[in-house]
Amino acid sequence: MDERRFEITDQPISVEEVTRKVTRRECGAIATFIGTVRELTEGKRTLKLEYEAYKPMAVKMFAEIEREVKEKWPDAALAITHRIGVLEISDAAVVIAVSTPHRKAAYEANEYVMERIKQIVPIWKKEYWDDGTAWIGDQLEQVPYRKAVKKEGEADD
Repeated sequence: MDERRFEITDQPISVEEVTRKVTRRECGAIATFIGTVRELTEGKRTLKLEYEAYKPMAVKMFAEIEREVKEKWPDAALAITHRIGVLEISDAAVVIAVSTPHRKAAYEANEYVMERIKQIVPIWKKEYWDDGTAWIGDQLEQVPYRKAVKKEGEADD
């Protein structure tokens, strides 16, 4: 297994490379999640996204998530790559791969990883729309989407 299983990169992500990092002979399942940049969110057209991360802490938090995964699914192996910089529509922003001996655990662990990334990893995104931009500092997006809208030229809060 590749020891660089947790990465923050400014380059396009290879799903195959992330998957290779968790491929093991004893595992019969690899679940992958590819989070991509979507064009429409609640009817609002996104032009592009920009991601920033506190890299050293983000990688530490990926390792913390792995520790949590191992408590729940001891046979799981995990790899996460998150992209930063400007991403266009359909670009992969995050790829998660989890291998386990059986498929159900791989599915469950993969979903758990994505939720924990949103909860604890210091990654922020700036959304660019037809009518403005906003930094979305709340990965869980619990701040109502429409309230985050800022017109071009307005000061950041």
